[in-house]
Amino acid sequence: MYLTWLDSNSWLIEMAGLRILLDPWLVGPLVFGNATWFFKGERTVERSIPENIDLILLSQGLEDHTHPPTLKQLDRDIPVVASPNAAKVVEKLGYTKITILGHGESITFSDKVTIIATPGSPIGPMLVENGYFLKDKLSQTSLYYEPHGYHSPTLKELAPVDVVITPITDIEVFLLGTLIKGVNSALELIEWLRPQVIMNTAAGGDVKFGGLLASALRASGGAAELRNLLAQRNLKTRVIEVAPGKRFEVELALSS
Repeated sequence: MYLTWLDSNSWLIEMAGLRILLDPWLVGPLVFGNATWFFKGERTVERSIPENIDLILLSQGLEDHTHPPTLKQLDRDIPVVASPNAAKVVEKLGYTKITILGHGESITFSDKVTIIATPGSPIGPMLVENGYFLKDKLSQTSLYYEPHGYHSPTLKELAPVDVVITPITDIEVFLLGTLIKGVNSALELIEWLRPQVIMNTAAGGDVKFGGLLASALRASGGAAELRNLLAQRNLKTRVIEVAPGKRFEVELALSS
């Protein structure tokens, strides 16, 4: 398995010989609802759109996961697996091969990777978006992704999972509360899934943010704190920090 972190929540997952582009924001600024005064993300290092993409995987319908300017640059015939909310975006953009997954639903893509949608982040009072569990049918290696640190206890049924991609940095909005759940949520998830590896998403990378929302964000936690907590509990999960834009081979021990 190879993983390339493309900043923010964007990843290239190479698994079972497939190239899966996850929640891509790769071109232009990141803005919610054209309100640059409220929030604007900009890249300090340009990222090329990866070539030969087999599948686009979208967890949420918000712009930081389903980024219209990026998706407009991609071939509309690339298959897409998406949450119901994300599917509305790619449908409007003219994508032709869309599979919508609700919580608990699954697809085996190209007869190589099984993808299961899990309950993920609450977006407003009435919408819960997707996390994803992916499993290589041949090697049996597996990966779980959720970008805001909201994990359903139903995940315990999928344990063990080899690789987890989820926030390990807490991000709060000043005076309003938690936006992204990091260290404590990640620690609980590790106790459920016993992964060999956990990798951070949602924070950092070669990006800068401005606007009213960005000025109110407060970050805490992180890799060092999580490593200390794991050591205290004698948990063997490795916390790996990867450089953005660099292809990384995930070394996994064979299951006994």
